[in-house]
Amino acid sequence: MEKQQVVVVGAGYAGLMAALRLAPHTRVTLVEPNTVFTERVRLHERAAGRPDVTHPLDALTRRAGIVHVAARATRLDPADRRITTDDGRRLRYDRLVYALGSRTPGPGERAYTPETAAELHKRLLDGPGELTVVGGGLTGIELAAEIAESQRAWKVRLVTGGEIGTGLSATGRAHVRTALTGLGVRIEEGRRVADPEDVDADAVVWATAMTANTALAEAAGIALDPTGRIRVDDALRSVSHPEIYAVGDAAAMSTPSAGSLRMACATALPAGVHAASSIIAETQGRRPGPLRFRYRMQCVSLGRRDGLIQWVRADDSPRERVLRGGLAARTKEQVVRSTVSMLRLAARRPGAVPLVPGMS
Repeated sequence: MEKQQVVVVGAGYAGLMAALRLAPHTRVTLVEPNTVFTERVRLHERAAGRPDVTHPLDALTRRAGIVHVAARATRLDPADRRITTDDGRRLRYDRLVYALGSRTPGPGERAYTPETAAELHKRLLDGPGELTVVGGGLTGIELAAEIAESQRAWKVRLVTGGEIGTGLSATGRAHVRTALTGLGVRIEEGRRVADPEDVDADAVVWATAMTANTALAEAAGIALDPTGRIRVDDALRSVSHPEIYAVGDAAAMSTPSAGSLRMACATALPAGVHAASSIIAETQGRRPGPLRFRYRMQCVSLGRRDGLIQWVRADDSPRERVLRGGLAARTKEQVVRSTVSMLRLAARRPGAVPLVPGMS
């Protein structure tokens, strides 16, 4: 039988993993305007001065035989099963993997976001001042800690509407507070900020909740859930267009053990593997199985020399057990390195990664 044509839109953790896993079984075209894969979980390090957090896509896709179209998808036509790109190409597909991820909405031009980490670093080099991070989740915590540690001339403040690290245990949260204040970060909890103009600072970093990049899907009539993510079944197929799979931050994924999956690298990689496995099963005349995933831990960087490993239950609720300090920082680094290692393994031996951490 002729191999099916699969188009993967987006080369983040989920999309790239899906493309690599599919490559031996189908003809894969990867639509991604960038020529590099960005380690999004290292963007706080990039803001603080890490030279680069990217890897050439070609080094991963060439060996696998994936065709990389360096263009942006501008239109999705489910009826005709085609994707149109901004350079005028119209790409036909038998199956589509929608992996356009998410973004941090930054109101106004004054606020930086994690995605503009390189521009933020340039601003930090321009001279000392006061910087405010808005958002007390793990992204905001990591940004505040990394910048405070590396840019000692800057006064760093973290502002959040609730309390910092709401998903952490009391022990974990206490360590985060101690680590941040030890780095000179001023913490303001219970203060809601609607606009960067309301913040008196020389630079503002907007690290609030992420928004799914599903405008392309919505315009095509693909069913979304109330949060704006693509509604999928347990095989990660769109409930309205089953020839389209959605993975990562753009998909409203859930499992019996974990419930609704949050936007994270930890959920994106298993989703990419599972969507690819589901498509492979379909091409072989088998029924795809359900996604099985459970949380195990949350990893938080608190600068380069401190960190927090928060053990969690299957549904991501925190246990009291934590790991703190330098050992936690080294553990977090190994976890981050393992994500790229898994992608490289998938490029060399796609069949060796049917399971990634969290899958069962």
